[in-house]
Amino acid sequence: MTDKIETDVVIIGAGPVGLFAVFELGLLDIKCHLIDILPKVGGQCAELYPEKPIYDIPGFPMVTGQGLVDNLMAQIEPFHPSFHLNEMVESLEAIGTPEAPLFRVKTSENGTTFICKAVIIAAGGGSFQPKKPPIENIEAYEGTGVFYAVRRMEMFRDKRVLIVGGGDSALDWTVSLQPIAKRLTLLHRRDAFRAAPHTVEKMRSLVASGDMDLHLGQITHLTGDAPVLEGAVIRQDDGSTFKVDCDVILPFFGLTMKLGPIADWGLNLHENLIPVDTEKFETNVPGIFAIGDINTYPGKLKLILSGFHEGALAAQKVHRYVYPEKKLLFQYTTSSTSLQKKLGVAA
Repeated sequence: MTDKIETDVVIIGAGPVGLFAVFELGLLDIKCHLIDILPKVGGQCAELYPEKPIYDIPGFPMVTGQGLVDNLMAQIEPFHPSFHLNEMVESLEAIGTPEAPLFRVKTSENGTTFICKAVIIAAGGGSFQPKKPPIENIEAYEGTGVFYAVRRMEMFRDKRVLIVGGGDSALDWTVSLQPIAKRLTLLHRRDAFRAAPHTVEKMRSLVASGDMDLHLGQITHLTGDAPVLEGAVIRQDDGSTFKVDCDVILPFFGLTMKLGPIADWGLNLHENLIPVDTEKFETNVPGIFAIGDINTYPGKLKLILSGFHEGALAAQKVHRYVYPEKKLLFQYTTSSTSLQKKLGVAA
């Protein structure tokens, strides 16, 4: 027998934007449940770069990905949201009317069914998987010698680290891990990089000073009795090969985004993104909203701070669906004692 849960709103995606939507909804007395395919909250911030610094969150000159998630969790604690992790939404069915939306949402893992008045899709780019380099038997070393994300920098202390790639992730982690690695090597197929110029300059400075190595070429195969990695054989453009001794390889070839079942929900997708209006960030289906990287509209910027703004405006329209007879009175948290009571900070 499947569980059946009735709530005001289901939020699909528990990344930073989905978490902040909980706050905006909570101020309006709207209860919600969050569903995420990952085993923990935080989305890409927590899964892919928990220790990576973020510099463009208002009010925080610098905050790590995990630090931002922790702060958001503390901020929404007064509203006691419910999380359903390691679950994927399998189906979303509209069972109400455009004027009074109602939805049946089902997950695939535990067979949970939700009945709600609005759905907010905050799924980032959908479910994401790292693009793997085409190296034979690489799977045998995954989790011991091959990693596609840095979740704890300390894992790589005093290790011989080989980073493969030429984008922001590869260069950022090159600069960040070089001080703690026993020896760090960066490998890219050509001597041109797609990362921020100042990061590339820092990498080249480390190479010039002899503090790290830079090689051009591609990995042909790995050495060492799996799962213990000992090195990688590199082929250069002239066909010659050489070996780089390493304990760890970090390939940063980007992510493959998959929308999954979202593609079958009757939304007018545009290049795997969900078009929304810029007044309330509602989709073509009344009662279904999309915020964060999953949506698209003229002038869209894929920034966390933009997603926060989108969540705030979406919550205003959601209120009309949840409380159709109740007039929404706009209030400021700095001056409203009723909002401060909800947050537990009223004197």
